[in-house]
Amino acid sequence: MAETKVAIGQVKRDISELVNRVAYGGEKIVLTSRGRPKAALVGMADYKRLQREQANERLAHWQAWIDEIAKLTAEIMARRKGQPLDVDALWQAARADLETRDEHILGH
Repeated sequence: MAETKVAIGQVKRDISELVNRVAYGGEKIVLTSRGRPKAALVGMADYKRLQREQANERLAHWQAWIDEIAKLTAEIMARRKGQPLDVDALWQAARADLETRDEHILGH
């Protein structure tokens, strides 16, 4: 069904009619201000479809991110010949380095 453009001033006057046209007639109403589109009234079916599409887009984004992380992980593991990083050792080394710097700065 085609979309109808309605000035915001008319919306104030005819909101009940416009909502019914959207809810029961399947219309899509674009609200305008000074001739420019500002918002839209859509039925709940269209609204739910938009929500599903947004959720699917977010899911696709996260899946692409997960795929990229898996690819990078595989590259790192290949470079390290299958040996994972020892995160605890890295953490301890960083902490020891910070403590050494603090002692040097504070003169202890």
